[in-house]
Amino acid sequence: MSTVLTITQESPRRRLAVVVLEPMRAVDVDAVLDVQGPGSIAALSEVFPQDRYPFPRAELRQRWLEEVADPDVACFVIRPDRIVTGFAALHGTELLHFGTEISTWGTGLASLAHDELLATLTDEGATIAWLRVFEVNARARRFYTKHGWTADDERTTSSFPPHPTLLRYEKKL
Repeated sequence: MSTVLTITQESPRRRLAVVVLEPMRAVDVDAVLDVQGPGSIAALSEVFPQDRYPFPRAELRQRWLEEVADPDVACFVIRPDRIVTGFAALHGTELLHFGTEISTWGTGLASLAHDELLATLTDEGATIAWLRVFEVNARARRFYTKHGWTADDERTTSSFPPHPTLLRYEKKL
């Protein structure tokens, strides 16, 4: 999967002149972590207090590098104006990772990238997509519900201490 997508969109909060969703490369990983870290801390600080469970940058860096190198995982960067402001990864029909920079929250950037990722799955013949989201991540859960995802009964736990609950969501494509 080596899609490059250009989207032109204006939002009430910020003009997103050109949004590019393109394959992630190993050289993009540090920029991705610069986006992922603050968003994760903002969304999950109640379950991962930074004094006890700091953002695991080194572990996530290694995981991203492995996923970028894995032909079964399609990793993307969201790059408006040639600056990494988001990331995504697909593994089969699973939306494995997805997020945007805090400054873009509420601009519509995530919705545009989300819709294109699902279109990619549909183009590949998928009829159902699925993902896991932290139970305590109310913002993400609202986002996915707004975009037609529904929670099922499956629950798992994160591999990172203190091992919070992850909920499984599905969406018919």
